[in-house]
Amino acid sequence: MNTPNSQTFALRFYQTLPHACSYLDDQEATTLFLDPQQGVTAEVYDALTQVGFRRSGEHMYRPHCDTCDACKSVRVRVAEFKPSRQQLRTLKRNQDLSWQVLPTTYSDEHYQLYEKYINSRHADGDMHPASEEQFRSFLLVNKDWAKLVEFRNSSGKLVAVAALDKLKDGLSAIYTFFDPEEKRRSLGVFAVLWQLEQAASLELPYVYLGYWIKTCRKMSYKQAYQPLEILEKQQWQLFSKD
Repeated sequence: MNTPNSQTFALRFYQTLPHACSYLDDQEATTLFLDPQQGVTAEVYDALTQVGFRRSGEHMYRPHCDTCDACKSVRVRVAEFKPSRQQLRTLKRNQDLSWQVLPTTYSDEHYQLYEKYINSRHADGDMHPASEEQFRSFLLVNKDWAKLVEFRNSSGKLVAVAALDKLKDGLSAIYTFFDPEEKRRSLGVFAVLWQLEQAASLELPYVYLGYWIKTCRKMSYKQAYQPLEILEKQQWQLFSKD
């Protein structure tokens, strides 16, 4: 495949059989995966991100459906982002939180929070019930560019963990889990805002938010981070809400 800098990588991919779509009712999905035997270097990761791939554990994947192209990769333009009034309130409510960037190694404290979050917020989803094996395979990968960020309150209690990857041109928001009892904090929103602030401090131009589907309510929150770019026909272009 060709990358944005015209270098050629000899990469192998495989396609899954059709399976139920996780986001659209009555739709079947197929997924394209990078052959896991090849491994994911930083250079390959950067190149695949530019053409719409995401990471889950050790796997790089992209939707590859025959009759549907609803899943669109989106990223926020960091330098132009201005938090809304509601987002500013979220930042203010979480001023007391401290944070620490860590390698993606296993922590029982992290897993207990993850299990609590999945059981409370996603009991009807395909990630339920949570398990330690699932947690490890999904979020823990032995790569320098993969990190976990802890957020703790002033008493030292762990309230949220964000998994993110550092790319050449930005941060990729992989997943965030948090204490479901801390509803007032809007910790999912706060984690994205924190990553936007971090990307700005690192002078990285983008924060990648994964896939967006116009008709999926679970993904509508991504429109709140503007200006947003969307990948259409292998070209990044400014997203329009119209």
